[in-house]
Amino acid sequence: MKMIRINPPDVPRDPPYTRIVTAEGPMKLCYFSGQTPQSDDMGCIAPGDLRAQYLFIMEKIALQLRVVGADWSNVTHRRLYLTDWDAWDKVRDDLPQYFDELPSSTEIGVVRLSHPDFMIEIDVIAVVPA
Repeated sequence: MKMIRINPPDVPRDPPYTRIVTAEGPMKLCYFSGQTPQSDDMGCIAPGDLRAQYLFIMEKIALQLRVVGADWSNVTHRRLYLTDWDAWDKVRDDLPQYFDELPSSTEIGVVRLSHPDFMIEIDVIAVVPA
């Protein structure tokens, strides 16, 4: 399987993501449902703490990637749903880097997620060799 990440020269480059990611060859395409900062009792992990919620979500996504034989390098697209852009702007630059090569990405502002204390939800798409 061959993956190519492309940032066309005539399209503005945004550092936190790649504009286009292509994958060729025998592969398995994996769609992951949105991961929230949901505790085992259906409550919220770290209410009011976007950084802690993000780290929890990324840990859970990493576990799910491993189940299908993938890691962060296999992620072709990441989508974030955010309820508080001001909080995101304050923490985003100080978060750990999970990607050596950035996936394509979309960030969407929403009024509310499935629990009133959830500040973020993330879903990903990954490709792994077949």
